[in-house]
Amino acid sequence: MSYLLHYAPDNASLIPRLALEHRGLPYETRLVRRDQRAQEAPAYRRLNPLGQIPVLETPEGPIFETAAILLYLADRHGGLGPGPAEAGRGDLLKWLFFLSNSVHAAERMLFYPEKYIAAEALAALRAGMAAHLGRQFALLEVEARQSPLLRGEAPTLLSFYAAALLRWPALYPRDADRGWFRLSDLPALRDLCLAIEALPATAALQSAEGLGRTPFSNPQPPQPPEGSAL
Repeated sequence: MSYLLHYAPDNASLIPRLALEHRGLPYETRLVRRDQRAQEAPAYRRLNPLGQIPVLETPEGPIFETAAILLYLADRHGGLGPGPAEAGRGDLLKWLFFLSNSVHAAERMLFYPEKYIAAEALAALRAGMAAHLGRQFALLEVEARQSPLLRGEAPTLLSFYAAALLRWPALYPRDADRGWFRLSDLPALRDLCLAIEALPATAALQSAEGLGRTPFSNPQPPQPPEGSAL
């Protein structure tokens, strides 16, 4: 069995790609040309009617939404966190959906405010989302200090998701103030980022997507060998 991951460099697809690499699962990738708005083309929308990246094609059909892909892989292959009948499953689920529904959703509003509000209110929305994300990261920092699910020693789908969400505010949006975010203010999450960077799975992404030497602890603008980033 092999998977097909529809991806773009430094997009949300890097999160399931980390999971696939970490578990050593067979998969291929197909570039979604964002510079050509390929994610909005009819052929892609047949896979994901939302026109968003990623999509994972599986033997059961295409799956979209990052959290859904991660949970699918975890439940079918193990090794990414507690299974359905194991202790800690409730913690895995609640923080997975916190990352997806609260943090990731807020980052989309910060990076793409024009999708949500009129042009004259863009600055206000970005300021509000930055403040909101600051509070969300503070909550995540507290959890990371005490939960093995958010540490790098035994990576889980939560640690992969969190590392990516901590990467992007240091780089995006390129045309706005990013001074509100400093990973150094979140020492437990910084330790998580350093641990994820040391994994072979991250080395594979560094090469495939041009993420640089320190993609999570000290991100630099990506230099992908193909396609375009956020």
